[in-house]
Amino acid sequence: MPRVHFLDVTNRDGVQTARIGLSKFGKTVVNWYLGRLGVAQSEIGFPFLHHEVPYVRAQVALEKAGAFGDLRLAGWCRGVAADVEKAVPLGLRHYNLSISTSDYMIKNKFRGKLDRDAIIRETTAAVRVAKQGGAETVGVNAEDGSRTDDGFLLEFALAAKEAGADRVRYCDTIGGDTPGRIRERFAGLAAGSGMPVETHCHNDLGMAVANSVSGALGDLDAGQDAWINTCVNGIGERSGNADLLSTILAFEHGFGVDAEIGDALDLRWARRFALWASYAFGQPLPHNQVGVGRNAFAHESGIHADGALKDHGNYELYDEASLGPFPDDWHARSGRVVLTGEYGGKAGFRHVMEGLGLEPVDEERSFELVQLCNAMTGRPLTDDELRLIATYPAELSLLFPGRLD
Repeated sequence: MPRVHFLDVTNRDGVQTARIGLSKFGKTVVNWYLGRLGVAQSEIGFPFLHHEVPYVRAQVALEKAGAFGDLRLAGWCRGVAADVEKAVPLGLRHYNLSISTSDYMIKNKFRGKLDRDAIIRETTAAVRVAKQGGAETVGVNAEDGSRTDDGFLLEFALAAKEAGADRVRYCDTIGGDTPGRIRERFAGLAAGSGMPVETHCHNDLGMAVANSVSGALGDLDAGQDAWINTCVNGIGERSGNADLLSTILAFEHGFGVDAEIGDALDLRWARRFALWASYAFGQPLPHNQVGVGRNAFAHESGIHADGALKDHGNYELYDEASLGPFPDDWHARSGRVVLTGEYGGKAGFRHVMEGLGLEPVDEERSFELVQLCNAMTGRPLTDDELRLIATYPAELSLLFPGRLD
């Protein structure tokens, strides 16, 4: 039976959001949380960029050490062989290769540099380089797929499949698709190509989650697995991407949504991830944010309050306890508190570690990493970040080449 899988793109599309930023250590923590949640794959970033290289090496080492559970790490490259050639030596086993496919972008973005034939040549060459370099799976991204005609989408997908691609990503790049249309297009493309079509939906009309669910159902209609792109808290360029938690909850609780999730998800980490992301990105959560906003389970109206007091199911679709506890981090304590960070000493470091019940596997290196990671993020480290540092100091040291050798 075909199943639904989640491929989170917070560390690629999410970090491209204007006016925000995330450190390489922060991107590492995103992968750690995704692993705890049980998400299938993380698009971790851009392995062909020079400043991503230490970060990618650290992620590969952490993956081998078991820090991310069963999470698969994928790199994003432009659909050109040169990008992939730079990325292959870093040891990633999964890739997504992207190129624009719509006539609109061929005319107004490429402006004569590429036509349809060239797009297919570039993409297939990039796929072959990735596969020859040891990639286990390769997805090809049809940027602006929602404005690409059905015929060329299918031609693009089939050519990529012949070159070795495993999935095709349909990008609703400008967020103009609608649920009925996208389900029909996904079903046709999945059936015609004989491989999964991956959703990548932007929220310019407020329908990214609805479109992601509908597109995935189109995959299932065609007998193919569905892969859904998401971002934590719905961050992303312009109005954002499909929100990770909202999309998961839609499949678990949406009326009439008959689909089986193929990932062993653990939503008890949902609140901790969402609140950490809000803190790390410096983006306060809206009070009505699905599942994790402060009003997501709040009742005041007399009728609602009376019903919720009798049985929360009267006015709540799912149990708030299923989303796990809210963070209660050491650094957020009131009153007298001793912290550890960029300018802290050994006494403070040991005090915090003991207070959290942590025994660093390498105290000296963990202490130095706390200083470096705090300097990198520019904010107090959270309890989960300190747990990661205490457990995997050797692998995290790769984030700082030449500093902790």
